[in-house]
Amino acid sequence: MKVEETKLKGCFIIHDTVFKDDRGYFFESFNQQRFESLTGTKVNFVQDNQSKSTKGVLRGLHFQLGEYAQTKLVRVLKGKVLDVAVDIRIDSSTFGEYVATELSEDNFTQFFIPRGFAHGFKVLSDEAIFFYKCDNFYNKASEGGIIYNDASININWGTSETENILSEKDKLLPTLNEIRHTLHFQL
Repeated sequence: MKVEETKLKGCFIIHDTVFKDDRGYFFESFNQQRFESLTGTKVNFVQDNQSKSTKGVLRGLHFQLGEYAQTKLVRVLKGKVLDVAVDIRIDSSTFGEYVATELSEDNFTQFFIPRGFAHGFKVLSDEAIFFYKCDNFYNKASEGGIIYNDASININWGTSETENILSEKDKLLPTLNEIRHTLHFQL
């Protein structure tokens, strides 16, 4: 396992060691002791989620507030996505900045996103199965979001705007500036 810290403090891109032979492959997708040793971050995952999406689907940018804020460890089981984390910690020197990384079934890369970040992804392959671990339970009353094309963040999703497929809910999300005063996380 190789861990690379991004420009956003606490966000890590994880490259797993994969053992391949003529039968297929094997890798350890998570080892708490090794993870904590390499990142200096303690985490206790309590919920696993999985979604399936088709090409062009853009999910996000989502987060949980307050006592229900979530840390996520995300990866792709099938297909390929552009995965994005946006720093929405008010006191952070990188507030409003983002990191994007490609996750795929072929690169075995994972993305660790701590509490205080908005998260989203866009499907680049015909289909993608997306898997993530969370350190806190989902709470509908604590959910929040930021519109994917917020000009102040200026995310390069890598494809044309006309290719995006969004839920009705995600199309109506506010900008980061519109929700700035409501941002609070239990870090």
